[in-house]
Amino acid sequence: MKTPWWFLHKTPLAILLLPLAWVYYLLGRVVYMFRKFGAYKSRRKIICVGNVLAGGVGKTPIVRAIANYLNAPVVMRGYKKNLKTGNVGDEAAMLARDGLHVHVGDRKSNIVLLNKQSDNSPVVMDDGFQNPSILKDLVILVFDQSIGYGNGFLIPAGPMREPRRSVRRANAIMVIRNSCAARKFKLPPDIPVFYANAQTISPYPESEKLFAFAGIGYPRKFFASLNNVVATRAFPDHYQYTDADLKKLIDAANRRGARLITTEKDWVRIPKWAREQIKYARMDVNIDSAFFQWLKDNVQKWQQ
Repeated sequence: MKTPWWFLHKTPLAILLLPLAWVYYLLGRVVYMFRKFGAYKSRRKIICVGNVLAGGVGKTPIVRAIANYLNAPVVMRGYKKNLKTGNVGDEAAMLARDGLHVHVGDRKSNIVLLNKQSDNSPVVMDDGFQNPSILKDLVILVFDQSIGYGNGFLIPAGPMREPRRSVRRANAIMVIRNSCAARKFKLPPDIPVFYANAQTISPYPESEKLFAFAGIGYPRKFFASLNNVVATRAFPDHYQYTDADLKKLIDAANRRGARLITTEKDWVRIPKWAREQIKYARMDVNIDSAFFQWLKDNVQKWQQ
């Protein structure tokens, strides 16, 4: 689905949906407490990289940076698995392209298998902050500075999976800066906060006309990060592109004398024939060195 337009604003519609948001929250708490019983304690340390919003905060590059730094495997659900991504999901396909060992499917089952290996390195868990069935040793919550808490309301009135107070369960917070305007949002003062600068690297020169399309949580953020964009097209998050979709995009770009460009997450979901005509802009993050020192200190404590 596309990210609802009211997620970032306290509109009358968002306020009307607040009763449903509380129903969602109460049902979620019942499920949370039920799943908490018999939580699995892993032999290898679990580093959870999560968020409190419904997608779109740029978590995958942070997971990639942490897993590369620790030479650690990644476990993830593999949302929207399909043949175009090798039945692993777009985010998993992205990470695997970097040479990371990615384990897709039931996270608990994969952690059990990883515990049977002789390796003692930590395991990076992508998402799962709201899943209490696996005990975490470190929790890092990711925020996008241009989104913050959105309108601050719970789903479906807003993007929040949990109330703001849930942030206190984190051991650290990573805030991603980007070219979009920053929002003011309060974070707990007693939790370390680190920053990362997001940079979108286009394969084209700045003078090239671009037709940008994306099926991610907040596509406008991607469009704003590019130069000389003459047209855009937004699709639902994790959208599965058809041949007809791509042919229409190629024709529309040709009419404008523009080059098609998308995100890396979208690019792994398109068929090989289209990849020859469509390039992706890679999003890199420059993370404060203080974060890696904090991470190193925690890993060393485990090894003592």
